[in-house]
Amino acid sequence: MTNLVDSTTPKPLSIWIMALLAVAVGLIGGFGAVIFRGMIAIVHNLLFLGTFSYQYDANIHTPTPSPWGAWIILVPVLGAVGVAFLVKTFAPEAKGHGVPEVMDAVYYGKGAIRPVVAAVKSCASALSIGSGGSVGREGPIIQIGAAFGSSLGQLIPMPTHQRVTLIAAGGGAGIAATFNTPIGGGLFAMELMMTSIRAKSVLPVFIATAVATWIGREFLGMNPAFDVPTIQHPSGHPLFWAMFPLLVVFGIVIGLASALFVRSIYWTEDLFDKMPGNYYTRHMLGMLTVGVIMWLLMNQAGHYYIQGVGYATVQDVLQNTLEAPGFLLLLVALKLVATNLTLGSGASGGVFSPSLFIGACLGGCLGTIVRWIDPGFPVEPSIFAVAGMAGMIGGTTGAVATGSIMMFEMTRDLDAVVPILLTVGIAWTVRKRISSPSIYTLKLLRRGHNVPEGLMSDMPAALTAKQAMTTEFSTTTANDDSVPTEAAPDGTFVVQCEGNTVRGVQPGKSCVFVEESSSLTNVLADLDDTGADVALVFRDGSEHAADDVVGVITHDLIARTLGRSATLYR
Repeated sequence: MTNLVDSTTPKPLSIWIMALLAVAVGLIGGFGAVIFRGMIAIVHNLLFLGTFSYQYDANIHTPTPSPWGAWIILVPVLGAVGVAFLVKTFAPEAKGHGVPEVMDAVYYGKGAIRPVVAAVKSCASALSIGSGGSVGREGPIIQIGAAFGSSLGQLIPMPTHQRVTLIAAGGGAGIAATFNTPIGGGLFAMELMMTSIRAKSVLPVFIATAVATWIGREFLGMNPAFDVPTIQHPSGHPLFWAMFPLLVVFGIVIGLASALFVRSIYWTEDLFDKMPGNYYTRHMLGMLTVGVIMWLLMNQAGHYYIQGVGYATVQDVLQNTLEAPGFLLLLVALKLVATNLTLGSGASGGVFSPSLFIGACLGGCLGTIVRWIDPGFPVEPSIFAVAGMAGMIGGTTGAVATGSIMMFEMTRDLDAVVPILLTVGIAWTVRKRISSPSIYTLKLLRRGHNVPEGLMSDMPAALTAKQAMTTEFSTTTANDDSVPTEAAPDGTFVVQCEGNTVRGVQPGKSCVFVEESSSLTNVLADLDDTGADVALVFRDGSEHAADDVVGVITHDLIARTLGRSATLYR
């Protein structure tokens, strides 16, 4: 007698319950972003200014010089000690830029993220950013929101795909609240954290991002993340058509910068791993170097510039108050070095902000040169800065739709759309040619975990059991001795029955029951969950009696069925 296996996968929750859970996730994402920014402010004000305050506008430069004088060099080192203690003691997965760990949980951990990660990540990242580490605040809040979504998904029984939806909703909510970009937050979740795009999964994500954006606007204001001057459309200007080849070249430059950023971070990480000492000493060394760079910039140029998220420098470029091409290129190099040192030595923080910084400075450099060539050119140099910011986001992360839409939400200017789209598309293509993995997927690839990049349709969910099954089977009763226990000579399966009840499949195959309209995704999940050999296919709505068996599915048949659609993804 063969084994009959039942799937124990929880039943999917209704769309209404998922919507309510999405509201909870959005609330945590929104309040999490507000509280996290307050934590950064407290750490920053204590360590840089010696005052206790949760008021801190990252778009304005830190007052200089610091009361500590040259001892400001040690501020990032103090932060490094705290970060190393938290990460090493409580949650190693809080180290780094966060998003790869969320993606790893989605694709290889069945959506399970430990709740402690949210607390450790917020504290460690606040220390990293507040003490001057060259990282962003979006990565931590993504991991915080995702961890809460995962916790809800583990507390309430639900299928893995719904837990993943809540994780994506939490990540998208964090982005939306941080940058005041609800559409960009939703797209980020769909591009990088969702295994498939369906109406049932998109709705919770959009609910969460909408709620988080509302919370963020209530506490942080309605203004966009950056104040960008109006970008004019110079269609009547002689140099208008020259913008297109300029943007093509600029897109290539941004693509090269993206590839360099992706590869250099992990090269630096490997370099620190080979150094003598331990996590504490390596991270302290990296942050000591960052402290020296900050102090030199403050003494020679009047501001820390590359410190923390770097938004004050981005704002200077967008407002055309920082225009010297040579100095902008120097800032690009120093920001790249500082970010590599910060993350490579073991800090906790995101890569969005460094990408925005590098893109803005490269774009500001090009815009200033164009303005020098023709002082009457009726386009602010900031148009290239905005395009560069979007290009670096799309190029480094692979989230091309997110990068494009987010920058449009930040500028709210339709005339910026064409430069943004052109730059993002070219930058992504160039980076992909040089470094196929993104800054997120490369980290996972290095540990042997391969994940898709960007939006992908879910073809296995579109295919059904009926399309994959074979109808070449026969049936026999339990007391029928005429049927051998080995496979039939023609290779067909034999369904073992007792009366009108199915008992199993010969020869010696364990099986699960599915219906004709079951998606191939569900069939695969049932086979994986139970360890069954084959799936018996029954008519839709039947009582799974012997008379209702219409086919048999094996792993080989599933592979062949998927192979017929593989050309779409080649």
